[in-house]
Amino acid sequence: MLILGATSGIGALAVDEAIGRGLSVRAFARSAGNLEKTDLIEPFAGDARSAEDIAAALADTRAVIYALGIKERLAMLWEEETLFSESTRVLIDAMKASDTKRLVAVTGFGAGRSRSAMSSIECLGHRAILGRPYADKDRQEAMIVESDLDWTIVRPVILTNGPKSSGPKILRDPSTWRNGLVSRRDVAGYLLDAVEDGLDIRADVVISR
Repeated sequence: MLILGATSGIGALAVDEAIGRGLSVRAFARSAGNLEKTDLIEPFAGDARSAEDIAAALADTRAVIYALGIKERLAMLWEEETLFSESTRVLIDAMKASDTKRLVAVTGFGAGRSRSAMSSIECLGHRAILGRPYADKDRQEAMIVESDLDWTIVRPVILTNGPKSSGPKILRDPSTWRNGLVSRRDVAGYLLDAVEDGLDIRADVVISR
């Protein structure tokens, strides 16, 4: 499988989770050249906005885990963010032209229709700080939902660096969506479950502890 954003955060942990399950991974990131090639890891250095790079990375894969992120910075308050929508547009176009149709994409609680699950106070604070990145995640989710891929949108709540638990809560019914905490390792575990077990195809979920 192809993991985008494979050298940091949830993406790096998804690579670890795949290796622990004995699954082979093409690990895509700008800094993937720093990864060691093994029997299970194929590093692929590339730009997620490059149609050429993404098309090459998709070759002979059965699924894509999208776990790209951005570095938090003060300029997020005023700079427009386009990474999520631009890279997703490139990815969807490339997947349409390939044999790879399974996409599991990490966005975040507050993106897309999960915004309606926030209280007015939560929403105000969230959009004041993360408004521009999440506006782009909104655009990203709309593209995914409108595609004909076998997609799953995964929205973690507030992320921690805690250990993997016995099982996070996968909130599928919008009436149960709520904020909270979840470890990055738990999210990575669900991403692999979603690919391996065909979970929540053409559905959006919130994941919490």
